[in-house]
Amino acid sequence: MIKANNVCVNFTNLHAVKNASLEIEDGEIVCLVGPSGGGKSTLIRTLAGIQEASSGEIFIDGEPLDINNKAQRNKIGFVFQHFNLFPHLKVIDNITLAPINVFNEDKEEAKKKAMELLKQVGLEDKADYYPSQLSGGQKQRVAIARSLALNPKYMLFDEPTSALDPEMVCEVLQVMQDLAQKGMGMIVVTHEMGFAKNLSDRIIFLEEGQIKEVAKPDDFLNHPKSECVKD
Repeated sequence: MIKANNVCVNFTNLHAVKNASLEIEDGEIVCLVGPSGGGKSTLIRTLAGIQEASSGEIFIDGEPLDINNKAQRNKIGFVFQHFNLFPHLKVIDNITLAPINVFNEDKEEAKKKAMELLKQVGLEDKADYYPSQLSGGQKQRVAIARSLALNPKYMLFDEPTSALDPEMVCEVLQVMQDLAQKGMGMIVVTHEMGFAKNLSDRIIFLEEGQIKEVAKPDDFLNHPKSECVKD
């Protein structure tokens, strides 16, 4: 599981996350929702080891999070809001870069696996394209394939559809839905309440850096307890 105990993240003149505690079970899908600026993206980046916590503890499968532990970091795939693809590399090279250069995978095996992942996200014909030749939805699907190339146990998504045109949102959500149906554990920062309602096991609501409510989708949407969620 992914576990956080009283995690705080402080910036200059800003307490972005305040005493956040949560547990994500194996194979569980959890959506982080709430108003913009509420601390969702900061929290998910901290759980992935991208942002350092100011205090508190984070555990990955029972071990304290260590950002220098490659094997541990390899368990977590991260998909950014704005894709973060390398513009000078072809799609296939974006996906194989980390497996080959960081984890010393065989180049041909890495390419074979990358093609399988591109097929999984419906982009096997785009392997030799550059990111500038792709639509926003296609770029995000490549970003998902890139994260999957390291065989993560958990996938973390930071508002994966917020930078997309409305007609491209569905193609990305479909890939995420396919991953969910295969049992991939996922934490998703999202404003897509339909996705949260239909696919998440739990919804966590953050406001002003604090977790205000944790509930199953039906209870969250139809029987909220906290006033901020009711509003």
